Amino acid sequence: MSNKFRTGTLVFAIAAALGTTQAYAAEDSTKDKVNDKKDIEKIVVVGSRAAPRSIADSPVPIDVISGGELGKSGSINMLDQIAAAVPSFSARAQPISDAATLIRPVNLRGLSSDSTLVLVNGKRRHRASVIAFQGGGINDGAQGPDISVIPSIAIKQVEILRDGAAAQYGSDAIAGVLNFVLKDADNGGSVSVQKGEYYAGDGASTIVDGNVGMPFTENGFANFSFQYKNVDATSRSVQRPDAAGLAAAGNSSIQNPAQIWGNPQINDDITVFGNIGLDLGNDKEFYMFGNYSTRDAEGGFYYRNPQNRGGVFTKDGNLLVADLTGDGTGGCPVVPAGVPNVLNTPEYAALVANPNCFAFNEMFPGGYTPRFGGNIVDTALTAGTKGEIKGGMFDETQYDLSASVGRNASTFYLRNTVNPSLGPNQPLDHKFNTGSYIQLEKTFNADVVKAVDVGLEEDMSLAGGLEWREESFQIISGDKASWEAGPFASQGFSIGSHGFKGFGPASQGTNSRRSYAAYIDSETYFTDDFMVEAALRYENFSSFGNSLNYKLSSQYSLTEDLSIRGALSTGFRAPTVGQANVVNTQTSIVNGNLIQSFLAPSTDPLSAFYGGVVLNPEKSTSYSLGVVYDNDGFFFTADYYHIKVKDRITQSSQIKVKATDYDALRALGVQNPELIAAVTYFANDFDTTTQGLDIVANYGMELMNGDTQFSLAYNWNDTTVDKFNPETTNSGKRHRLEDGIPHHRATFTIAQSWENVSAFIRTNYYGTYYATHADDTTEWGSQNAASAITIDAQVSYFVNESITLTAGANNLFDKKAQRLKDSAYGVLGAKYYESGPFNYNGGSYYVKATYNF
Repeated sequence: MSNKFRTGTLVFAIAAALGTTQAYAAEDSTKDKVNDKKDIEKIVVVGSRAAPRSIADSPVPIDVISGGELGKSGSINMLDQIAAAVPSFSARAQPISDAATLIRPVNLRGLSSDSTLVLVNGKRRHRASVIAFQGGGINDGAQGPDISVIPSIAIKQVEILRDGAAAQYGSDAIAGVLNFVLKDADNGGSVSVQKGEYYAGDGASTIVDGNVGMPFTENGFANFSFQYKNVDATSRSVQRPDAAGLAAAGNSSIQNPAQIWGNPQINDDITVFGNIGLDLGNDKEFYMFGNYSTRDAEGGFYYRNPQNRGGVFTKDGNLLVADLTGDGTGGCPVVPAGVPNVLNTPEYAALVANPNCFAFNEMFPGGYTPRFGGNIVDTALTAGTKGEIKGGMFDETQYDLSASVGRNASTFYLRNTVNPSLGPNQPLDHKFNTGSYIQLEKTFNADVVKAVDVGLEEDMSLAGGLEWREESFQIISGDKASWEAGPFASQGFSIGSHGFKGFGPASQGTNSRRSYAAYIDSETYFTDDFMVEAALRYENFSSFGNSLNYKLSSQYSLTEDLSIRGALSTGFRAPTVGQANVVNTQTSIVNGNLIQSFLAPSTDPLSAFYGGVVLNPEKSTSYSLGVVYDNDGFFFTADYYHIKVKDRITQSSQIKVKATDYDALRALGVQNPELIAAVTYFANDFDTTTQGLDIVANYGMELMNGDTQFSLAYNWNDTTVDKFNPETTNSGKRHRLEDGIPHHRATFTIAQSWENVSAFIRTNYYGTYYATHADDTTEWGSQNAASAITIDAQVSYFVNESITLTAGANNLFDKKAQRLKDSAYGVLGAKYYESGPFNYNGGSYYVKATYNF
């Protein structure tokens, strides 16, 4: 097989099962130089921005994006930076989505965020503690890692393996693998300041980041990066028609707008990453890396209308009035709510005059809009040693021993709201600390690699290893006022902080799971042009049992410039401990109406009554076929993929709790079922088939007395729901799964560089998609959205070797997101669908100054 490498290329050998990335400099273009017997999977990583991003000599498609290229997008977090570079990767905004507002879920190849395995320096990254209860259909109930904590300043490069890899890396790698390689320089560094905002004049952001490399004794390095970020909230809101009607009728307490629809505010977003390596001599080395990250975020919730919000303000068409005597002797009047302004009625005046009666209209005459926020703290540490065994039967065997621990804690609060069941006795500041989720993971790995002489021209690379992992999910209860059933619950008032009920003592606790795995992996060049990889992995989970998965992949060079490749694999995704045990009360939208729904574990008596059963792992079968062409500056790859997933795990649609079931539910121990409008739970709800095509093309040339690079990336993705449970998944949710993201997505970039100036312009194409409003899966607010094109541009001026000044814009011409259909426009305070593929906030600009040393 002919390999063509430019000077400065790096060749990485990534161990087949969570192995550490090892770099080897290739100073010439001969295969012998780079075909080190230590390598298992040869991945060509080109260090310059002008070089191809996909890997020509891999049997599966891999994108490689340098940290510098990521930073050029001007986006304020890693999610949007990757989405700008890789069409098959997407990350949507979550304006009002409970905890998903704080940690955004992502998609690779149209699958959920927890179907993509995330690695840092080749080691498994822990999950976030947040579960996306309202994840836009595809990500409903997903619990993936929080990629946004990783700043581009800390990244040497990102490797995106776009193929199933569970047989190599374990659970979750159904869609692919993201590997973030940290910087490892032992000298130099940079500091930069970036400021930007949207054309609308909001969402102002300030980012200060830096990186420094230092020697760690004479034989090692210590590389540290930091980022400090603040981002203002945005508002793409209009006054709700119901609030406008109340104001027109004389209610002077209505805010305009009554509800904010936009991005949350992010304060004191601080991240520190460290990466340390030390040569111990005798072909052995020590490594350690980790991070500490924290941020505060706050966003809006839905407006509580003072004349129709059940459980707080109204019941059966009348105001919900509390009899403060507790024995029904208060003589409270019946106050009809179906009038233009209830505050002007004689019945309401009689209510206010009676000291034995209370309605929340007295406390919030114009209604109220809760504010939801939280603090996210993310920490991780990995340490290990690797080297070569010398002598004996294991002579020249490479080993890697490591241990990792990762923790993500989310602490939530809700303010400007009430616990309705407490009546007038609310916290003074109307703020409730609703509790915390904590995800904790511990991992131990032992990997070995050896070159084995099998009588071919080259030795076969044979790898094996063991892994032990423990994962726990903890719920910590909130303030008593956030969850207790107050004295007025029996009169029909909702229980708990309204909008996001606090976690009570019954929900508090820690659930854990342990697993161990063993794998073998081989790579064999049968001829100079024909390579085959094979992997087999066995895993045992304490919660559900065993899983055995395989992968076969191959590449064949037809000519020196043209090769074909393909892969066949099975995979699985274990249900997370959080998905199996989480408890949550949330506000959901059904046919444009807000209801309180309760998320319970699938085995909880309430869930079980409505069909909940023990969760099983997802299982997948996938194959891919591709072609690679590389000749004289032109690089082209095209890869077809086909992924079939059975028993996909998702959060069910809202299942109505019927009045005829109240007695049976009480007999099962369910408290106050009459106050639960609907229940949801996690279930193995459906089977899907996803197929698609990735195309990447690059061509470099000299133009206009400088270097020019043309880059095209295209993705076609199509998902079909093969089977689903109509009791828990409605047709609207099925439509979102199949069409909720564009089937076609493409980018075309022209990058130009001269001695003192560099610039690029990128065209983004987004095909048609099925637009839905918030988490409503009915037809009320949905429509087929039009395709769209946006333009990004950036120019940098190199003042000298140390100082670079940059200015740029995303969505340069301020292309508007899809406007809500007339039946939904403004009803919930929004102008645009937030489910669209590009930022609904519109165009933005930024300026940046960088000092390199």
